[in-house]
Amino acid sequence: MLKRLAILCAALLALTACGHSSDNGTAAPTTPAATSTAATAPAAPATANAPAPAASAAPTTAASTATPAAAATTAAATPPAAAPFVDDGKWVEGKDYFRIDPAQPKAVATDKIEVVEVFSYACPACNSFHIAMDQIEKSLPADAVVHYLPAAFRPDENWPLYQRAFYAAEALGVRAKTQDAMFDATWKTGETATYDLNTGRPKPKGAWPTIEDIAKFYAKYGVDPKEFVAVANSFSVNTKMKQADDLIKAYGVPGTPTIVVDGKYRFSPSDVHTVQRAIELTQWLVAKEAAAGAGK
Repeated sequence: MLKRLAILCAALLALTACGHSSDNGTAAPTTPAATSTAATAPAAPATANAPAPAASAAPTTAASTATPAAAATTAAATPPAAAPFVDDGKWVEGKDYFRIDPAQPKAVATDKIEVVEVFSYACPACNSFHIAMDQIEKSLPADAVVHYLPAAFRPDENWPLYQRAFYAAEALGVRAKTQDAMFDATWKTGETATYDLNTGRPKPKGAWPTIEDIAKFYAKYGVDPKEFVAVANSFSVNTKMKQADDLIKAYGVPGTPTIVVDGKYRFSPSDVHTVQRAIELTQWLVAKEAAAGAGK
């Protein structure tokens, strides 16, 4: 299975990341792929202080949270042993990853080292990368944990709706078991899609899915549609959305997907060019954090 995933990673390597202009908060145009097989050329590499905003190529493959059966298997599996931290010059700050200065809070309160993916269900690059997040989660030692932070900085592509759906699903306890299915509904079946999957471009705004449409998707997982809509429009969800927006800005995220480790380091898969290197860099940054913690 891992060999097949590796082949898939190599075959689907270039997909434009989704991003925004960090200068004025307005959406920057992208040309997203209709499916995960589309490719574009990578942008120029980012600098240490100003990573390339959104137009870099993101590696494609792989999955976020596992399906219910797979999740149970993952939970039962013994986490791999923590790798010792070795700085042999392979990973270069300002090139492969960027320091967040000053360091920012974790996305979710935890005593573990936190690995966050900043993403959107509506982002084609995130759809291509979401299986890799499952690989990353399985590769982490017991003292590290994966969390997700939904972005909303592309209102021109309906991203706030998907951010709202994420927090409603999380409040109702179905987010983890629907993570993959939500991507599939958005990019395979099209039932929750803002994009026309035939043209690879956003539908007319009047044809965009609404929160009521999204509620129908979650109804298949035992959620009452009226309850979903009520929770999605609640003060609590509105607050979480605002907090997510503020934290993503504080992290200096230039586009999606972006990986953030413990609120101190960030990188985009496009910075390191392959899924395998993204996994290795995540492991290395986790080991770096563990070593720093042990030295306190």
